[in-house]
Amino acid sequence: MKTAVIGAGWAGLACAVEATRLGHAVTLFETAHMAGGRARRVDHMHGLTLDNGQHILIGAYTATLQLMRDVGVDVDKALLRLPLSLRFADGGGLKLSRLPAPLDLLAGVFTARGWSWRDKSTLLRTAVQWRLRGFRCDPGTTVATLCAGLTPRVMEELIEPLCVSALNTPIDQSSGEVFLRVLHDALFSGSGGADLLLPRVDLGALFPDAALAWLAQHEATLRIGVRVHAIWPDGTSWRVDGERFDRVVLACAPWDAARLVRASGLPAQHWCETTEALRFEAIATVYLRGATPLAEPMLALRSRPDTAPAQFVFDRGQLGGPEGVLAMVVSANETPREALEHQAMAQAATQLGQTALKPVQTVVEKRATFACTPGLVRPATKIAPGLQACGDYTEGPYPATLEGAVLSGLAAANTLTAP
Repeated sequence: MKTAVIGAGWAGLACAVEATRLGHAVTLFETAHMAGGRARRVDHMHGLTLDNGQHILIGAYTATLQLMRDVGVDVDKALLRLPLSLRFADGGGLKLSRLPAPLDLLAGVFTARGWSWRDKSTLLRTAVQWRLRGFRCDPGTTVATLCAGLTPRVMEELIEPLCVSALNTPIDQSSGEVFLRVLHDALFSGSGGADLLLPRVDLGALFPDAALAWLAQHEATLRIGVRVHAIWPDGTSWRVDGERFDRVVLACAPWDAARLVRASGLPAQHWCETTEALRFEAIATVYLRGATPLAEPMLALRSRPDTAPAQFVFDRGQLGGPEGVLAMVVSANETPREALEHQAMAQAATQLGQTALKPVQTVVEKRATFACTPGLVRPATKIAPGLQACGDYTEGPYPATLEGAVLSGLAAANTLTAP
């Protein structure tokens, strides 16, 4: 099939690589001059190589890790693998050990610092109940309701950080159903599934650069920096700005996909309305310079919306980046940029003892992820014969993650020959 893949984020790259591997003639379009979408490299004016956000992978991302290997990425060198850790600068919090699942979780709970026996026992009892129910709940259940029996400390030091990092939505608005799926696959699917995989290279080098090189070597056509203005059906084929294709995959942002579909003249009103109804959450990454090394490459932070907005901090110097630079990640927060920087510096001074920091750059992705709310209806992947969509926002079991994007792209490629 002569196939157009529109969008070179992680979903589009996954689709293009898999479709090329299956023997299709792929043309990849990308409006930006750099591939990677919402997980890409950003070159700073002072010569620093930063990213548009601090992304974390986990051991359960089997599809993403395999795809990285397929295009030639040395995963062991590119990613630092650590047991799941939600430790704070003061030493409190939970950290898993190197044991087979679920013994790693049990040991982590029993050795959690600062937790009372009641904290530990209520978590273990609740986790057993989740497992007995097959990690299922009513689709309308929020994470807050799902975890109502847990103590305030467990909520603050485990559930809230996990929820905001995985779903990027506050616990009182997050889908309990999706949260349980994430917990199951990370903590109970096998040893190492919950491991943190922290990038030791910039996000371009982590996958997009290698994917583009692989595609070029396998004779795919790359049109980076080329915006697609219109698509329309032409009998059993499709036109992309006038060029004929057998199949078209919309791997662009959901709002761009809806724009192209609406303008195509297709009777796809329901798909467009479902896509346009998605609500989005922001993620900001505040880069600060002048830091002394942290105790670990990544630490959890005690977050308060109005005074201490960041949930995690990363020591970029320990992850192959510039020395003395911290990346403070703020999820689901709409604070203006300048105020956010001041709050992050105050938080770093209070919780990390870092008092000589200066802002380098603050990257705000205003529509970083869709809000993963209870009972959310997500758009289907199939739009019309020969036209489909892929991306982390389309129907699927996961929230807006790299693994969700890659799985969606792979699935789109594997259904290109379907009617």
